Amino acid sequence: MAKVKLPDGSTLEMPDGSSAAQLAEKIGPSLAKDAVAVEINGQITELASSIDNDVDVRIITLKDKIGLEILRHSCAHVMAEAICSIWPDTKLVYGPRIEDGFYYDIDLDKPITPSDFQQIEEAMAQIIKADVPIVRKQMAREQALERVAGDKYKTDNILRADGDVISFYSHGDGFDDLCRGPHLPSTGRIPSFKIMSVAGAYWHGDPTQKMLQRIYGTAWPTKKLLEEYLNRLEEAKKRDHRVIGKQLDLFSFNEAGPGFAFIHAKGMVIWNAITDFWKAVHDKYGYSEIKTPIILNEQLWHKSGHWENYKENMYFTEVDGLGYAIKPMNCPGGCLVYKSRQHSYREFPLRVAELGLVHRHEASGVMHGLFRVRQFTQDDAHIFCTPSQIEAEIIGVIELTFEIYRAFGFDDIHIELSTKPIKHIGSDEIWETATNALENALKHKNIDYKINEGDGAFYGPKIDFHIRDCLKRSWQLGTIQLDFSMPERFGLVYTDSDNTEKTPVMIHRAVLGSFERFIGIIIEHYGGNMPLWLAPKQVRILPISEKTNDYALDVLNKLKDSNLRAEIDMSNEKIGAKIARAHAEKIPYMLVVGPKEAQSQAVNVRIRAVKENKTLSVDEFIKAAKQKIADKKLDLIF
Repeated sequence: MAKVKLPDGSTLEMPDGSSAAQLAEKIGPSLAKDAVAVEINGQITELASSIDNDVDVRIITLKDKIGLEILRHSCAHVMAEAICSIWPDTKLVYGPRIEDGFYYDIDLDKPITPSDFQQIEEAMAQIIKADVPIVRKQMAREQALERVAGDKYKTDNILRADGDVISFYSHGDGFDDLCRGPHLPSTGRIPSFKIMSVAGAYWHGDPTQKMLQRIYGTAWPTKKLLEEYLNRLEEAKKRDHRVIGKQLDLFSFNEAGPGFAFIHAKGMVIWNAITDFWKAVHDKYGYSEIKTPIILNEQLWHKSGHWENYKENMYFTEVDGLGYAIKPMNCPGGCLVYKSRQHSYREFPLRVAELGLVHRHEASGVMHGLFRVRQFTQDDAHIFCTPSQIEAEIIGVIELTFEIYRAFGFDDIHIELSTKPIKHIGSDEIWETATNALENALKHKNIDYKINEGDGAFYGPKIDFHIRDCLKRSWQLGTIQLDFSMPERFGLVYTDSDNTEKTPVMIHRAVLGSFERFIGIIIEHYGGNMPLWLAPKQVRILPISEKTNDYALDVLNKLKDSNLRAEIDMSNEKIGAKIARAHAEKIPYMLVVGPKEAQSQAVNVRIRAVKENKTLSVDEFIKAAKQKIADKKLDLIF
């Protein structure tokens, strides 16, 4: 008998060789109905898998993230079968699950267009209705290569696969495909799906290879969740930062510099507001600020390791016959600043921040507004400390990071801790010390986190911060990385208490990452409706007629004297048109002034996206607005 330990700590006994599906049935019919896969001793596999000996088991359902990923992976296979049934000449290449969906790359001379989506979906629906078992078959690599002989795509996939055992999955009318799995028990377990789009994709991303067709789809546990997802996509289109950026005159791009953003005057107001806040928070946490050159000698990048690991993403130039590189990262410059003088342990921890302009080459096909650019400002900082100070410094970085995120309204924060990879530098002892320090810091703050075993950088473990926006999209922003390599490469030392020279621990960290990308994120998160402290124009005064223009100018002067970003609309248009234009330009506060307001030294306050208005004295309005700015309030209502 196999002794099965369940997640709640309870145990069950099952005959050796029982399937995970039978275990689910024994636990309860409801779980058996919802089960889609199983985790046995940490390994995710199919419900058909057998249970032997003493094992830890967790039944996977569509409520689990991995269950949702399996659903989408299986749906990709069903889509592939449907496409092959419609166009038998289709050659399948690769079909993984991705965030919120899946895609399949195919080689087919007939171009697939959105007009074909309905036919594909109908064929998929028939396959799902048939509820055919999805069956795994394993074989040796040599046998698998014989099975796919003549198919260059599948042969290539096998040659690239790890391990000596190769698996195929079959379902339907003779359909099978090379795949690691796992998959759903049967095609009928796919509840709701939709084909989303089609695009071109080079094989292995190599432009010298044939252009394939990439068909995207999505799948969800219920029709309601699918509809909610589609609604979020429609809302995302309305919030596209490229569109809003143009509408509000925040930034632009020009063919004279592809991938290089031109930040306009209004965009710079947002930029400077973020910068001022960022600097104030860093000053509060004891950081000093430096600035390092954009162009540095080529030899520096050999020393830092970027030359051999990052050369293809760098830009180069020549000065006085010598090779130089435009920096893709700020770290080497920070090391040179550190090395410019001697250091003692008494100075530690040494926290040094830099808003550094970096350049990284991106292929033209992946650039996307402010989200993916070739030039951006990285909010880096480097902390030099002793091993005993690591944990306290990590706690400080976490607190700083959370404080900054929450000022922008990001409270849904997900943390991931990545540990020692197979290929790494540094002793096991220092890795254990560093990893424990990161983990202890997270535990000290009572923060839930996910561990990515073996996914750390080769030079040290790291913590990554992911935020979720109002459309439930996840964005990786901040990172904390311990580096055992660069201090040694640059010969960085400090004098310790025993009067010996030692190598400092170097902590790399970024909070917002790319300023440009972060501004794109918040434009979409707010839909262009910036909080008062970030709004390029915070107040617009709207005189009802020429008769109150003088009073409007007096109000304007008072607002500007109070450091509010205010302007006045003295056009000859009717007040309704002025209000409509201010709403379209997403101005937070509109102050309507007429003879009545002029007589009482008041303003009629209209708030963006709020129907009700209220009358306040000018001083009352100024006091209330300045308090919202000081508190970084996201709402505008008094």
